[in-house]
Amino acid sequence: MSPRKGLDMPTIVEAAAQIADESGIEEVTLASLAQKLGIRSPSLYNHVNGLGGLRAQLALHGLKKLTEALTVAVEGREGDERMHALAAAYMTFARTHPGLYELTLRAPGEDDAEHSAAAAELLELLVQALAFYELDREKSIHIVRGFRSYLHGFASIERQGGFGLPQSVDESIKLVLQTYLAGLRQL
Repeated sequence: MSPRKGLDMPTIVEAAAQIADESGIEEVTLASLAQKLGIRSPSLYNHVNGLGGLRAQLALHGLKKLTEALTVAVEGREGDERMHALAAAYMTFARTHPGLYELTLRAPGEDDAEHSAAAAELLELLVQALAFYELDREKSIHIVRGFRSYLHGFASIERQGGFGLPQSVDESIKLVLQTYLAGLRQL
């Protein structure tokens, strides 16, 4: 059976990403995607290897979009300014693309070379952002993990409605990052 004319992987992934961002990743099913695309579910099997294959494509798409957003954010910036730009872009991505963001959190499988390459590209972007602080590679990896964890904590708690106090969440993020970066200079 040949693929439907006009239906391709980018179209499928973008439609699935819209569902994920609007309704959550659990709502991305072959049936909901087929309905959104105006096709029958079996037609999707011409393009994706089931729901697992679709989610793998979504994870890859999410990593690429996140890396692109962070790359744009750091252009022409150094040091603390670069780190603040990364944090702001990361949070914007998590807020704007909550479904895709959730998929960027998973480590790639050993057999998924394309996902591994995309994850490595994102890691290198973050490690290079830390070059200003003159850390060795191993320390940089630990710092990237901490940076990612701190931002994920804010993104996750905010998404769950956990920040009920009137103080600005963005101001909290900036203050915590300033503290984090002050600690980096002590290494």
